[in-house]
Amino acid sequence: MKRIVIKVGSAVLTQDNEIAKERMLNLVNLIAKLRKKYEVVLVSSGAVAAGYSALKLDKSKQIGKKAIAAAGQPILMSSYKKKFDIYGIDTAQILLTEDDFDSRKRTKIFQEIIDMHLSNNIVPIVNENDISSTPEQLFGDNDQLSASVSYAVNADLLVILSDIDGYFDKNPTEYKDAKIYKVLTELPKGALEDDATPNNPFATGGIVTKLKAADFLMKRGKKMLLTNGFDLSAAESFLIDKKHTLGTLFAPKKKEES
Repeated sequence: MKRIVIKVGSAVLTQDNEIAKERMLNLVNLIAKLRKKYEVVLVSSGAVAAGYSALKLDKSKQIGKKAIAAAGQPILMSSYKKKFDIYGIDTAQILLTEDDFDSRKRTKIFQEIIDMHLSNNIVPIVNENDISSTPEQLFGDNDQLSASVSYAVNADLLVILSDIDGYFDKNPTEYKDAKIYKVLTELPKGALEDDATPNNPFATGGIVTKLKAADFLMKRGKKMLLTNGFDLSAAESFLIDKKHTLGTLFAPKKKEES
């Protein structure tokens, strides 16, 4: 059975400083369908946004963000549990930092835990450990965390569900003639040098962090799909029906036969 990692961002999961319950349910419904064909690992943002509904501190300050995240983690996981319970699916929470991928011993433990969860039909829900880590230990965004998780657990594909349909040749909010890239085997020159501009106040990434995730995986022979998380029909078509209707597939170049 193939293994996939799905990453969902704060812009999709939250609305007006609260969990967007209908969108979360739609996501869980999709994962329930996907589990008939794939082993699924979920990388989820949303703890800070969820925590802010209970604890309105200044998230621009490090200790404030940590306190908000600490309040938000149980809210986020409780919301997921209620949704997954509808489908009789058990979940587990895994909190990671960048250090967990720098140590072979710690990475191996993480890999074995993921394998154990999946072999027992549990959906692992991964998030960055904002609370006990220092800034040096953090990825800073879940796009790059999800890429590292995908590579570490040897996933066949990373799917990033975002507030955009895919990667365009220019900003679609400014240019009506912007065209979406359907498949890319390498990033356009200078793509990683643009400023990260997340649309959601609780998001920490933007298109650049997603491109960095894609670049990381393509260089290691792995694939990534960037598609819309508000409307999951494109993700479902690609993953279940094998039809690429919308979204950008980042795929490594095929090696030439010698």
